[in-house]
Amino acid sequence: MNGSPDSPRPVRPGEFPLWEEALTVVNRDLDALLPGRGPLRLLALPSWDEEEAEDGAGREHVYVALPDGRWHGNHLWHGSASDPDTALAEVAEAAQETVLECLWQVWPVCGEHGLGMHAGQEDGRAVWWCAGGRAPGGPAHVRAAVGELDAPHRPRRARRKLR
Repeated sequence: MNGSPDSPRPVRPGEFPLWEEALTVVNRDLDALLPGRGPLRLLALPSWDEEEAEDGAGREHVYVALPDGRWHGNHLWHGSASDPDTALAEVAEAAQETVLECLWQVWPVCGEHGLGMHAGQEDGRAVWWCAGGRAPGGPAHVRAAVGELDAPHRPRRARRKLR
């Protein structure tokens, strides 16, 4: 980061409090399943949208980045910065995209089905859900609330063999 106006800059503490709180929660999940890979951080970049520049908004876009500053995917939706549950789901999804594309590693993975999970919202809370084990057209299962993933566990079959 060379400090030019077009380069990313670290988000200052308190600048986007809900996104910062959300990232702290998401970093717990990252540390639980991929220890030593985080913590993720927020980076801001000037908008590249000519319409935003013309109307003087000059709005920056915020991304979830790896500790080394690499990121991938869409910026965080500015509308999510005012609702804690939406902010948490938005940050979780952005974190997942960055980890997947920059580290080439699926995260988080459902310990029961071995499939990559997805961030979403259910009953007003941010969750990690998995499509594994469902009947065609059936509902996905919620593995855990975002921030509550535990260390990976062996699938039921593997645990049975140990008995």
